[in-house]
Amino acid sequence: MEITIKRSLGRLDADTTEVFEEVRLSDGFAWLPIKPQHVLPAMQLPSHHRDPFDRLLVCQAMYERATLVSRDPALRLYDVKVLW
Repeated sequence: MEITIKRSLGRLDADTTEVFEEVRLSDGFAWLPIKPQHVLPAMQLPSHHRDPFDRLLVCQAMYERATLVSRDPALRLYDVKVLW
């Protein structure tokens, strides 16, 4: 979702979605559906970041014990592993 939104705003190259899908398949990444357990904790997060999509990604990473891939320094303020 984040990738397609940034692409539509002109913040990513036009072929980014295709490249992402190639990387996803070759490196074993999986699509992660949005669950209630991902959404509800967002209300309790500290206000380090105001972007609702990024807050959702933080909650997903926390709940799934996953690494969040982002270069946004504000996301490192949360109790979540960040790569990039």
